[in-house]
Amino acid sequence: MSVSVDLFRLDRHLAPGDARAALAADVLAGLTGRPKWLPPKWFYDAAGSRLFDEITRLPEYYPTRTERALLAASAADIAARSGATTLVELGSGTSEKTRLLLDALRAAGTLRSFVPFDVDATVLAEAAGALCAAYPGLAVHGVVGDFERHLPLLPRPGRRLVAFLGGTIGNLPPAARRSFLAELRGCLAPGEGFLLGVDLVKDAAILQAAYDDAAGVTAAFNRNVLRVLDREAGAAFDPADFDHVAVWNAAEAWIEMRLRARRDLTVPITSPELGLDLVVELAAGEDILTEISAKFTVAGIEAELAAAGFDVLTSYTDGVMALVLAAPAAVTP
Repeated sequence: MSVSVDLFRLDRHLAPGDARAALAADVLAGLTGRPKWLPPKWFYDAAGSRLFDEITRLPEYYPTRTERALLAASAADIAARSGATTLVELGSGTSEKTRLLLDALRAAGTLRSFVPFDVDATVLAEAAGALCAAYPGLAVHGVVGDFERHLPLLPRPGRRLVAFLGGTIGNLPPAARRSFLAELRGCLAPGEGFLLGVDLVKDAAILQAAYDDAAGVTAAFNRNVLRVLDREAGAAFDPADFDHVAVWNAAEAWIEMRLRARRDLTVPITSPELGLDLVVELAAGEDILTEISAKFTVAGIEAELAAAGFDVLTSYTDGVMALVLAAPAAVTP
């Protein structure tokens, strides 16, 4: 379904029932598995989004401000190299940092349209409205979808630069990451570009502090997923029964966020609407893995992009994070 008003258009590839079906599948697979897990997308109800916004302003949480500074320093060069007329942002949210790229493309004289892509229709529509007001004449084509399912449905106006920022790619396990990059490569035409933001491997103490802040905001954010399950899936979790744990897994080069049971627990999850009727048993000290956040080297992520069929044009880094600008590699006949 598409809705057009003046220069704003919204495509919806996710129906209201899709999210509930996905939640039921994830609860059943994740909480009956060994080890137990939940995907991080269920953090982000209204309360979770507010908590994450608070996290981005904490002194320990460097990624948001670091990437913003890196974008500010490199946006003009990115605009010149890409020559893009359309900026596409995956996982756009409020599109706050994206304005640096929009400003640079407008200053370069090429900007015609913006395609914010997100799972949350409400946030996307609000952000799009603000951007239409801030950038008169800019065509905004919002897309409500899942970047692991709906990349082929991205609009194709003009010459596109697809941006995937915030280190979000690090939430994907390696196999899913390979699939995502290969599928995106297949969706891009010659001359189009891909801007990827990644967090770099660094001292473990810095990483763990970023995911386990002194004020306990990240702990509240992590436990909030249990409140989502209680409300949306008929679960009976008590968040006070769990400790927030952030662990640096050096072998995999990623941070793991976990919820660790403080005592033996028996938790019923009953939702006739979702078709859920199970009991989750957790032993004292048992973990539910709620997020991985992979960290990279510049050489490593450039190699992953090359393996997926991209040519790396350039990388920008301050040693803490990196932005990698790539384009589809030419296909050899």
